[in-house]
Amino acid sequence: MSDTQLVLRGVHRHYGDGDTIVRVLESADLTVKGGELVALVAPSGAGKSTLLHISGLLERPQQGEVEILGVPTSHLGDRARTMLRRTTVGYVYQFHHLLPEFTALENVSIPQLIAGKSQADADKRSHELLAMLGVDSRAAHRPAELSGGEQQRVAIARAAANHPRVVLADEPTGNLDPATSDLVFEALRQLIRDEGAAALIATHNHDLARRADRIVTLRDGLVLPHTL
Repeated sequence: MSDTQLVLRGVHRHYGDGDTIVRVLESADLTVKGGELVALVAPSGAGKSTLLHISGLLERPQQGEVEILGVPTSHLGDRARTMLRRTTVGYVYQFHHLLPEFTALENVSIPQLIAGKSQADADKRSHELLAMLGVDSRAAHRPAELSGGEQQRVAIARAAANHPRVVLADEPTGNLDPATSDLVFEALRQLIRDEGAAALIATHNHDLARRADRIVTLRDGLVLPHTL
């Protein structure tokens, strides 16, 4: 796919006021196309999480526009934003946040059941995703019985369960050893290709970032091209 699925245009985000104001984003622009993986590499405190939160409609910018699938969101109410986020955006965090009392399969199926799928259809999709990510043999295991890499691959499957058009990941390999990081990142990259999702991934791992289609950074509140 080559359609643009995530657009940030002239986005401003600051915190505080007066002499204590912290300007995080200043007229930030970004576009991400379907099937494209963009790595976001910037120093701690530069605003990576803020950019991800705004991209995923978890925060509102003070100015500017965020479009998802061509839908401008600046004038949407909270309910409409929640519904758009629920149906189009998938998140992967540094910590997996799997529900400990449920199996890997159930963790991936639950978001689909909430979205209205039948149990049979949800479980079928969950098995497909877990197989794609190389952990279907662990489908009946609870998170505590999985390795760190397995937990994170299940979390990726959960994020992709409802066919999101935008995938946002905040340091998805930050808690993993280098070998496991490679496996998880490659699984995430392949999933994005297969699903045709637009992906923005914040990472401190320069080796992994080089595998992305593009690398961007944050400087003076702007999203700028970056070369490692």
